[in-house]
Amino acid sequence: MTTIDQEVRNVVLVHGAFADGAGWRGVYDDLTARGFRVTIVQNPLTSFEDDVAATTRVLDKQDGPTILVGHSWGGTVVTEAGNHPSVAGLVYVAALIPDSGQNSGEQYEGFAATPEFVIDVGDDGFGFLNPDKFKVAFAGDASDADAAFLRDSQVPVNMAVFGAPVTHAAWHDKPSWAVVAIGDNAFDQAMVEHMATRAGAEITHVEASHAVFLTQPGVVSEVIATAAQNALAGVR
Repeated sequence: MTTIDQEVRNVVLVHGAFADGAGWRGVYDDLTARGFRVTIVQNPLTSFEDDVAATTRVLDKQDGPTILVGHSWGGTVVTEAGNHPSVAGLVYVAALIPDSGQNSGEQYEGFAATPEFVIDVGDDGFGFLNPDKFKVAFAGDASDADAAFLRDSQVPVNMAVFGAPVTHAAWHDKPSWAVVAIGDNAFDQAMVEHMATRAGAEITHVEASHAVFLTQPGVVSEVIATAAQNALAGVR
């Protein structure tokens, strides 16, 4: 197990769409027990700009180099917010990883559909995951109780966020790591592999659902700790 003898001691965790920061609790507990200072962003999911701003506010409060972590849609957020000068490295957890000038929706082009991942969009343009499909779509390896809690506490996302392009992808300048969940019904695995490889990320595979940040906190925490140990040296 990696211990906290590295220079990077700050970690910022960014959740994705249809969720909030509470799902990071296991990762938070693991990392704080190792001595890391961990902060969790609460994205409003109202626009790309709003989510980047929420993340930037948290980064502004860090007292030194920081590992910035994004799950799912949070991957797009950290790809933009990761240009912040305090960010030493990026960790993508079952995440979107767009390139400069690309939006999130464009990442799906040319890859297999994910029919279990059903989004119900209201007249106001905000979407919820379909409650009947939620467990299989988002948290297939979670307990029924945990999946039900995630389903019933989900945060709707303004679907327009997926059309907003990244201005400059921070992974071009910052080392990156990625956790790829085998069994993720939100994304085609080939799509996630493609994005992570393009970003030059060190990839860790794990048998898990899209909710890997909740269901496999030990694996996710170890990847983050590895990033913290190696980011400043540029080692992956």
